Amino acid sequence: MLAYIALGSNIGDRAKNLRAAIDLMNAVQGIAVLRVSSFRDTKPVGGPPQPDYLNAVAEVETDLAPAGLLAALQRIERQLGRTRDVHWGPRTIDLDIVLMGDMIVDEPELTVPHPRMHERRFVLEPLCGLAPDAVHPLLKKTVRELLAAT
Repeated sequence: MLAYIALGSNIGDRAKNLRAAIDLMNAVQGIAVLRVSSFRDTKPVGGPPQPDYLNAVAEVETDLAPAGLLAALQRIERQLGRTRDVHWGPRTIDLDIVLMGDMIVDEPELTVPHPRMHERRFVLEPLCGLAPDAVHPLLKKTVRELLAAT
């Protein structure tokens, strides 16, 4: 199944952090990174004052269930020094499942599609570069349409 993973970093060597996360995702059995968007500098949204982010989106093929994919991404975040001290605070790496095929998941630990993806240009712009015609399974709009509305 195709899935799209948003990547963000604003601590340390941001580009190195994104590349390391991509390499680690590709090393997980059950995940194959197919394509990665260009990297984009973005201002932080929400949270305390903090440095700018470097963001991207990766298109992956996975045979993992949503919970298994989330667990793999959280292991990678921990490997790369992610801590969860401050909600929406600075981080070495942030990996979020944005879309996972046409799946809808609403569980305490995971919501797919990402609940705020349609509000975030820093997700929609790189995602549109990879999959402009991907459809948000709840909003029934393409990524291109969602981006045009932000």
